[in-house]
Amino acid sequence: MPKQKQTTHLPSSLFVALFAMAGGVGSVAADVTKDIEDALNFYHYGQKGAIKFDLNTRWENVNQDKGPTNPKTHLPVQTANAFSSRLRLGYLTPVWQGLQGYAEYEGNLVMDDSYNNTRGYNTAYSAVADPSVSEFNQFWLAYTGIADNIVKAGRQRIKLDDDRFIGNVGWRQMEQTYDSILITHKNQTLFGLVANVGYISNVQTFLGTTDNIQAPLVNLNYKIGDVGNVVGYGYWLDYTEKANYEKSSQTYGLRFVCCDKPLASYKISDNFGLAYTAEYSHQSDYGHGVTRYDADRYNLMGGLSAYGVMFQGAMEQLGGSGLNKTFDTPLGTNHAFQGWADLFLVTPNNGIRDVFGTIMMPFQRGDLVFTTVYHDYSDDTGRFNFGNEWDFQAVQKFGKHYSVLLKYADYNAGDNNPKGGFTSTDTQKFWVQTNINFFRVAGRSKLFR
Repeated sequence: MPKQKQTTHLPSSLFVALFAMAGGVGSVAADVTKDIEDALNFYHYGQKGAIKFDLNTRWENVNQDKGPTNPKTHLPVQTANAFSSRLRLGYLTPVWQGLQGYAEYEGNLVMDDSYNNTRGYNTAYSAVADPSVSEFNQFWLAYTGIADNIVKAGRQRIKLDDDRFIGNVGWRQMEQTYDSILITHKNQTLFGLVANVGYISNVQTFLGTTDNIQAPLVNLNYKIGDVGNVVGYGYWLDYTEKANYEKSSQTYGLRFVCCDKPLASYKISDNFGLAYTAEYSHQSDYGHGVTRYDADRYNLMGGLSAYGVMFQGAMEQLGGSGLNKTFDTPLGTNHAFQGWADLFLVTPNNGIRDVFGTIMMPFQRGDLVFTTVYHDYSDDTGRFNFGNEWDFQAVQKFGKHYSVLLKYADYNAGDNNPKGGFTSTDTQKFWVQTNINFFRVAGRSKLFR
């Protein structure tokens, strides 16, 4: 199927922003940056508090083939251009009697709205899920007065493991946070057992909407020396609004992983290391879910690190046996899985098998990282071809507070056989992003994920 011949125009305002960022980063002296950092941090009785400043500016372009049509006009969707700046301003109190609080505002300012924001605006264009909204993103109180324990209550960010099941959808401009209570216990005598036990009552989504839910969660992480971590988990998601009933599910799983960072590995020599993941999960209906089902997930990865370059081969499979009978992760950061073009944020009716390879190459002592990923998609039996995808990314960091990202996804559609439970269209996405982030506090890792 031939692609539309459309020209992508980078907004002139984006050029101005990028050059301003590049010039600013290049000219900001170390002492000026330190003055800013010191100004945003303060002490009270020896315990540190802080003011957070995080500005993320992004241009996103989405170009799709003639396949998708506007549901009202039945005409092909138009190429989308989204140019926006997201600001987060937060205030972290000093510690008093083991108590510490945090409040954070988040707002997304849209400067080019030639896109479908998925909330009913500009539906003639391809979708970019970054609406122009503002909100209280976080508002919580934490207690650390009991040794080896943290109790947090309120609206908070929750990120567990690789964010597959519980995450903040951090790629989108607006973040996903949770009205919840979370207790984290780190047992020093059991070689680093970390237990997370919590309850979620509302989900503040990345679209600025609220989903009502009753969701207990348990995540137990046990470190086995330098070899890796064994993780056992259970998530019980019961959506209490009728429109979301079918998103309800209960999931149990066991995970073994060597490392918690993309370039990390189990060292077998000075220049070589191994990376590996083995995970199995089972999901079934729960709570208000109407349709009865059972589905499995398999997640396998093996990798080799050679002179700092990481090579990985992997397979993730999510089962499916019909409408509302699929393995789904409605609270996960799904952009990080099944390709950056986001064609599989919801599992197809016949499930999905994603076989993919990744190469990550760091330069400048890790300040510049290139990533290339190739995906081959099918249903969970391998019978139906869902297409393939190339993903490319380059991230350049400038010191501790500044970064620039270039990212591209090229998805090529498969057979488009409805019997396979999925139809699609060729899709290309391109991103340019800059970020400024000032937020450095003592002990931050204990309270901020």
